[in-house]
Amino acid sequence: MDRPPAVAAVATIARRRAVTMMVIAALCWSTGGLLVRLQSITNPWEIVFWRSTFMALFVAGVLIVIHRARVVHAVRSVGSPGLLAGTFLAGTFFLFIGSLTRTTVANTFVLMSVSPFLAAIAARLVLGEAVRAGTWIAMTIAFAGIVLMVGGGIGRGQLVGNLMALGVSVCFAAQLTVLRKFHATVDMLPMVMLAGLITLVPAYVLAGPFTATPRDLAILAFMGCIQLGTGCLLATAASRTLPATELGLLGLLEPILGPIWVWILLGEHPGPYALAGGVLVLSAVVANQVLVAWRQRGPGVALALGDGAATATGPVGAAATPPAPADARRRAS
Repeated sequence: MDRPPAVAAVATIARRRAVTMMVIAALCWSTGGLLVRLQSITNPWEIVFWRSTFMALFVAGVLIVIHRARVVHAVRSVGSPGLLAGTFLAGTFFLFIGSLTRTTVANTFVLMSVSPFLAAIAARLVLGEAVRAGTWIAMTIAFAGIVLMVGGGIGRGQLVGNLMALGVSVCFAAQLTVLRKFHATVDMLPMVMLAGLITLVPAYVLAGPFTATPRDLAILAFMGCIQLGTGCLLATAASRTLPATELGLLGLLEPILGPIWVWILLGEHPGPYALAGGVLVLSAVVANQVLVAWRQRGPGVALALGDGAATATGPVGAAATPPAPADARRRAS
């Protein structure tokens, strides 16, 4: 049954607005590598500390505006699953910055983009969900690209950084699996704030003497509030309208654009192995996401980990929220 023209027009406008928000979110996330390179701080854990501090304050402010007197209830409502998922998200904060300081931006972003595949494997092992043959083929191609990138980085002293980038994807997959295992229907933003708070003590202990200059703090404030906080806020709002597969496709702008910024603006060339491996990985991820979107085309598509789909949130700092009934999905829009 066709929708009335007025309803269809409203839906079209809402979808365009959501697409715009998700594109801007991916653009925000993609600046992470460039912003880290622009700082004078050499200790990655000091970067984690300040970035998480500014992000937690920003998200706390947004939560107060949204929930007002019920903000404490909103935070408590995440429950144990949300707290555990937030802990895994905190792990991505550490591993992301650690990776950026030990390997190229291209390697970090591309290796993180395999998170949908790892999430699919986790769903198969923990939740018993099937994985389609096409997804297994895409994972095999991506694995070949990973081997090429990681192997090529050994001689350049980038092995640890590459492995930390893969660790980001592992934590992201674990976070998503926890939420789905316990059927959590938590808001993304309270969990992001908790993740930021969880990182503060260990980051402070590991950071040692702080060396941030006023310029560094300005960059870190931008990272916490815009690159991470605003990106999460916009992605959350977009997730109310767009299906998970479309969110995933738009989110691929992050690993594509992230290396481009530092290549063009700072001249950081990823190297031949990273380029070749990156083409394999991103091609596999894009092809898989397009195939899933084609099979699940239509409004209101639910997240299907068995098909290798995932929300567009980059492990860089967003959180994964599994689908839930409309009345249970309070979003920060």
